[in-house]
Amino acid sequence: MYQFLDYFFVVFHFSLILFNLTGWIFHKTRRLHLYVITATIFSWVGLGIFYGWGYCPCTDWHWQIKYQLGETGLPASYIKYYLDAVTGISWDAFTVDVLTASLGIAAFLLSVWINLKDYVSQNN
Repeated sequence: MYQFLDYFFVVFHFSLILFNLTGWIFHKTRRLHLYVITATIFSWVGLGIFYGWGYCPCTDWHWQIKYQLGETGLPASYIKYYLDAVTGISWDAFTVDVLTASLGIAAFLLSVWINLKDYVSQNN
């Protein structure tokens, strides 16, 4: 069961990250993207007050599954973990965090801007 959940979280979390980065591009997903990226930023900052800056419940749940599978020494960042695994390079955690936050904030601002633009054009 844990192996299935591990695969599930790989697919789900990667899909969520991809949607957070690109969902604002497609007209049909723009409103949903605004909700999802807002929830993501809220998690990083709002929940981060209580659980640590950049907190993501998906990462937390996935790491609990990986611990059950015997994997230890996991980094705080899901993105760092997979960048390291895919590239074979040990990425600097601070650099990954800055890149992640920058792209997340950019996606949020683009989503707000394009949703406002869509709203104004629909109401004129």
